[in-house]
Amino acid sequence: MKLTGAQAVIECLKEQKVDLIFGYPGGAVLPIYDVLYNTKEITHILTAHEQGATHAADGYARATGKTGVVLVTSGPGATNTVTGIATAYMDSVPLVVITGQVVSGLLGRDSFQEVDISGITIPITKHNYIVKDPDRLPDIIREAFDIAASGRPGPVLVDIPKDVQTAWIDFKPSTGREFQWKMRRKWYEQAENNPENLESAVQAINECSRPLIYTGGGVNIAGAHKELLAFAEKIKAPVCSSLMGMGSFPGTHPYFLGLVGMHGTRYANYAVSKCDVLLAVGARFSDRVVSKVEGFAPGAKIIHIDIDPAEVSKNVTAHIPLYGDVKAILQELTDKVKQKTENEWNRQVQEWKQAYPLKYRGQGALSPQHVIEKLYELTEGKAIITTEVGQNQMWAAQFYKFSEPRTFISSGGLGTMGFGLGASIGAALGMPHKKVVNIAGDGSFKMNSTELATVSKYKLPILQLVLNNHTLGMVRQWQDLFFQGRYSHSTLGPDVDFIKLADAYGIKGFRISSNQEAEEVLKEALSLNEPVVVECDISPNEKVYPMVPPGAAIDNLID
Repeated sequence: MKLTGAQAVIECLKEQKVDLIFGYPGGAVLPIYDVLYNTKEITHILTAHEQGATHAADGYARATGKTGVVLVTSGPGATNTVTGIATAYMDSVPLVVITGQVVSGLLGRDSFQEVDISGITIPITKHNYIVKDPDRLPDIIREAFDIAASGRPGPVLVDIPKDVQTAWIDFKPSTGREFQWKMRRKWYEQAENNPENLESAVQAINECSRPLIYTGGGVNIAGAHKELLAFAEKIKAPVCSSLMGMGSFPGTHPYFLGLVGMHGTRYANYAVSKCDVLLAVGARFSDRVVSKVEGFAPGAKIIHIDIDPAEVSKNVTAHIPLYGDVKAILQELTDKVKQKTENEWNRQVQEWKQAYPLKYRGQGALSPQHVIEKLYELTEGKAIITTEVGQNQMWAAQFYKFSEPRTFISSGGLGTMGFGLGASIGAALGMPHKKVVNIAGDGSFKMNSTELATVSKYKLPILQLVLNNHTLGMVRQWQDLFFQGRYSHSTLGPDVDFIKLADAYGIKGFRISSNQEAEEVLKEALSLNEPVVVECDISPNEKVYPMVPPGAAIDNLID
């Protein structure tokens, strides 16, 4: 049948079962928006800014496991998505970002609102396109979704000139069969696994006496949390987690050691330093986990399971690499390894947990850690928590016990301040039956606080928990510890009254000033089926501990 390029785009989105997209209209993408006007199957969420749209699509994808979709115009509309695309790329989140572009004849002429968004985003996308042949448009859209969600997920950008959107093409609906381009996947396909390596891994696990599992975001992405639990319980292995791995193993399980690395628990870091086999599952050994490479798991045989061969031995050398889907590999390992019984290693780890619990000093009348503990108690650990970046992010990972996958949504790799509010919008729309709470610092929250307009417009019952210390908390912490207290441009001002800001958007606001007020205020805020902002007045001297100093081994912590 004959369709315009714009109509073909929408038909392809419907083929992919897309029912929700995030975006912001503009001249170069108006033909697609015009088709959306009468499209009942797809809900469009108008955000306050294109960066907010991209973070919202990211949060939607992380919470649901589906591919997030963004639709924006050319030039500044497209460049405003770049931080969101990079955030998704670093954390392996499937997005399809559709950008409008000037007509093909004006490309390369510095036309109004023209920018080479394809060239700009090459380093931060799994693949991208500029569509010059209208007849190729449907296949490109289908291919974009295929690439975004398969293998190691990631963002794909499709740049569509305006004349391609208005051109008439012969549109053939998808048959649902394998597409021809699946034969061209070599450049992003996983490496073939070596069966001998699997047997070596089984032997190493059977022979070890101090196993430790290091779980990462790949377990959440693969939906392998049940397989990880069964495997850990069979070999009686304690489990530590990267930031992206939170929720992949029950936070209340006696084997769980919490976060590992720079702001990890002492007992998790001690376990890494003393284990004899370390099984890294869907994790990439980032610098925030490893710190000093020579001091990381020095006596351990390292087994690394990952779908992306490029990650194996990139940062820490793996003695036994296992390539592929972590769910399938964990199932196979569980079937093959021998049942273990708890031993002296398990007792030692429990002794460390008793001797070095997470604690906080409470520098002011209100402790942020206390607020998060109360939030956990009141939500019974069943909320979806999004975060901004910095101290708020670390406190959330330390003091909220995540027991389900896809319930901790945070910018891990890129560390994007301003991420959490947009992400909370996507999570709330994707999982409407779940309570969504965004834990933010005042510095991060102000970066994209205009998205409160989106929260208000769509009446999303999200709780924005703003930990206000009137400073860039993590920057100040580093300046205090390593720069002799020279707080160079990390003190914020003038102070923002977040309650008044919330009121300006028609959102109810509360303030917590003491530990005694925390439970009552949070209970009321959580009971409301409407948007809420809760401002928490905390001391600028609060710090995230424990902490591994830069360049130190991970068992060398300060607190």
